[in-house]
Amino acid sequence: QVQLVESGGGSVQSGGSLRLSCEVSGYLYGDYYCLAWFRQAPGQEREGVAAINSDGITSVADALTGRFTISEDTAKNTLYLQMNNLKPEDTAMYYCASHGTFQASCTAFSARGLFRYWGQGTQVTVSS
Repeated sequence: QVQLVESGGGSVQSGGSLRLSCEVSGYLYGDYYCLAWFRQAPGQEREGVAAINSDGITSVADALTGRFTISEDTAKNTLYLQMNNLKPEDTAMYYCASHGTFQASCTAFSARGLFRYWGQGTQVTVSS
């Protein structure tokens, strides 16, 4: 069973930075996986932010490119989302998600329904 545990959220002022972490467990060495970050602001749909697969191929939503970076430390089984120059509109609950289907899409635009595993979320609040 794959488990995802996010951390690192908090409150920052506009222009600040945060790094979110997601501890991943349950995949075996050599397994294919896709790890992604989604976010959901109050009253809005959950949207994809960034994704990375087990080959290290990354994808970041166009509007966030240049400010957000996805990475992973495979030795620590941890996924990261580095967020710089944060804006009030980045305020949302951020979720780590994963699927292990090689044939399925693994990009920032992948449908949320593809992801079987979800973390509990970590709140990011950016004040102006």
